[in-house]
Amino acid sequence: DKGRVVSARRSENGAKGGSKAVERAQPAATGRPARPGQAAVRYEPSEVLVVNPPNRFEAALARLGFRIIERVELSEFAIRLYRLRVPAGASPPEAKRQLEARFPRLVVDLNHRYEPSAAPVDHESHARARIGWRRVGGACGRGVRLGMIDTAIDISHPALSGENLEYRSFHNPDREPGAADHGTGIAAMIVGQGGWGGLLPGVELKAANMFEVDEQGKTVGNGVGLLKALNWLARERVHALNLSIAGPDNKVLRLVFGKARRLGLVMVAAAGNWASADRPAYPAAYGDVVAVTAVNDQRAIYRYANRGRYIDFAAPGVAIWTAVPGGGRFQSGTSFATPYITILLALEVVRGTAPNPGVLRDVLRRHTIDLGQPGRDDVFGWGLIKMVRRCVG
Repeated sequence: DKGRVVSARRSENGAKGGSKAVERAQPAATGRPARPGQAAVRYEPSEVLVVNPPNRFEAALARLGFRIIERVELSEFAIRLYRLRVPAGASPPEAKRQLEARFPRLVVDLNHRYEPSAAPVDHESHARARIGWRRVGGACGRGVRLGMIDTAIDISHPALSGENLEYRSFHNPDREPGAADHGTGIAAMIVGQGGWGGLLPGVELKAANMFEVDEQGKTVGNGVGLLKALNWLARERVHALNLSIAGPDNKVLRLVFGKARRLGLVMVAAAGNWASADRPAYPAAYGDVVAVTAVNDQRAIYRYANRGRYIDFAAPGVAIWTAVPGGGRFQSGTSFATPYITILLALEVVRGTAPNPGVLRDVLRRHTIDLGQPGRDDVFGWGLIKMVRRCVG
């Protein structure tokens, strides 16, 4: 799961990695990308995922008409992940039911697709000014190690020049990596210089791409890329992990995210931009993950933000000025609210707070402005974060 390594420090350039494919991944895509305010269940066509199958599983696969596309060792989680091609004429949901009937205890699910939690812009604002943080020195984040799983990153962008950034791509080698607008924006929000964000300058940032361009020219990300990236960042022992992505629940991911939490990995995710109160976005909705929603500069909820019992905190996320390849652009979404919380939780962990989501939620809830209904609610969670920490606020 080494991925393809690119570094702003120009180290390990071009390193190879990843599990050897037994069969080429199948092309084509199903479903349309979700528009803001629209949730679409999508998955890789002709594929299912299986975790730690029993003995003689591979022999049974051939008789059932399945083929192995890839075996992935998620060493940090003691998991062997099988990516399978389903039998000819069968849909992935049908193939999943077939495996569950044949192996009742098997953890199997579709290779779901996930999307960056970005959406159209309402009006203008800048990241550090929006939360009221003062200008800080370039060594502010020294000793803090952050991870992010997102889209590709343009490491040649001036905002990221010379920053302590290591970037690896976990896209399917049969496809090109996806567009870099979203990932570049999030990375620059965290470490960018020259007015591009720089919420925690001097931090060591480990950035993973899980998105790729499919055969219809769409940028898509799936569970396999996400899990490979998660395994790498768990091994790197990051103090907190930023996940500005959203998609459906998945048995395989649920299992691995639970293991990640038990390893002490602090995970923070975007609440999703489907304007839905009854369809939670994952991984944010997993209990082991801190979920972040977005507000504008008037402290009103972002119009496309999801609602639900899983929402923990709100942060600025509407029309944030971000770096994109070739320049800058205002971007909106729960994605752009998430780095504020990730940074604050990482600083808490470095200070000695237990890397436990329950403990960290209790710390942050004491530093919020209550919005909406009194107390925690399904729109703003515990409210707008106003925590101030030395060298950040």
